[in-house]
Amino acid sequence: MKHESVLAKEVQDCLDLKKGDGVVDMTLGLGGHSLEMLKKIGKKGHLYAFELDKKNLEEAKKRLSAYSGQITYINENFRYLKTRVIGNKVDAVLFDLGLSSPHVDDSERGFSFSKEGPLDMRFGTDTQLTAEDVVNTYPEVKLAEIFWKYGEERFSRKIAHFIVKRREVNRIKTTTELAELARRAYPLKLIYKMQHHPATKVFQALRIEVNDELTALEEALKQSLETLKVGGRLAVISYHSLEDRIVKQFFRMMEKPPAQGQEAIYSVSGEPLIKNLTRKPITPTREEIEANPRSRSAKLRALIKLK
Repeated sequence: MKHESVLAKEVQDCLDLKKGDGVVDMTLGLGGHSLEMLKKIGKKGHLYAFELDKKNLEEAKKRLSAYSGQITYINENFRYLKTRVIGNKVDAVLFDLGLSSPHVDDSERGFSFSKEGPLDMRFGTDTQLTAEDVVNTYPEVKLAEIFWKYGEERFSRKIAHFIVKRREVNRIKTTTELAELARRAYPLKLIYKMQHHPATKVFQALRIEVNDELTALEEALKQSLETLKVGGRLAVISYHSLEDRIVKQFFRMMEKPPAQGQEAIYSVSGEPLIKNLTRKPITPTREEIEANPRSRSAKLRALIKLK
């Protein structure tokens, strides 16, 4: 299975791993970043790898089979970091957020609006809520709110209205049905000028809702800092503005934590807990974008834990 890790060299430069380090890959995917980390930490190092998608997990295990004795695989959401890496402080944590290539390429997963498939969009198939459930059961007002909040979709109300009218006649079951409803909500003169499909933001919003992605990210970022050793490093690759905003705000809060109040558990003195290694996010080169167009929106941020 073809797989290209985004910002591969830049990630390894930020993590600066040494022989014997303990590391966490919060989003294993097909194991591209993990493979490079394992090469760096050597036989005495250990990798904890989180992956919700069972198919991805099996493919990654094949790819990393030479290192199987030093990997702990965890088929759960990364929001459970602290309860799965109990009593072990690590030297580095990596998040590579967003979709993996198999999610987009497999029409049966329901992530792609360009291929007909069921409206699923779950990262882990053990969870109950699907995109079909959301589209066919949420009230019109809530659908519009999701499209605006998680997709920043300017025609959120109109698309939600079209969905509710259609489902009164027939249940909406496929990705192409939903994509067509989103397209119909856009003026034709605007569609001709767009660089992306009119359904792009709706699909992003549904995926975030189904997988509770943003809340899970907020929880996991806090836990990752608590799990790092002093001097340990955290790196995060995000792919849309909502993810990047959460990461940026978390970095800022840890640089200037309040001495009192809700976040006082992190610092009683108000002194910085981290050193920000990326004042401006690292983005892919033109060459990488040409070789892997899916990398074009990636932003990498990294920090060192100080105390």
